[in-house]
Amino acid sequence: MMNELLLVVSIAGSRVAFPAAAVESVVELEALIPVPRAPHHVAGLSALRSRVLTVIDCKRSLEFGTTERIEGEIHEAAVVELDGHHYALTVDAVEDVVETLSEPTQLRASMGAGWERVSKGIVETEQGPLLLVDIAGLVAGPGVELRAA
Repeated sequence: MMNELLLVVSIAGSRVAFPAAAVESVVELEALIPVPRAPHHVAGLSALRSRVLTVIDCKRSLEFGTTERIEGEIHEAAVVELDGHHYALTVDAVEDVVETLSEPTQLRASMGAGWERVSKGIVETEQGPLLLVDIAGLVAGPGVELRAA
């Protein structure tokens, strides 16, 4: 894991990291089509270069409320592929790409159930420690316990 690239994003006011290798692109979401009966953390569907993206509201997935979508504002998302499906993970901001300086270590303090559910541990970077987020956990949403690999 040392020297792996991470995409630093802000979600619900916290700076966290996604493994950069898992992120296909960073996009600005435009139209969002609601999906009836979808899980609460699925914000809707969007299109990107003739592909349908399932849009995951990361705040809802972590049970921190809902990302407010105001018409005319830029809404950034990280596009990932998981099990052959494409997802757009909404974030407050995309900040930077950094290298890891350490292997992930276990959380030593409580960050709340949402973060603990999606945590792969804390990694050191040149910008300080960051929570490494499990993308599959964000996509699965609350109430889903992931089995250890």
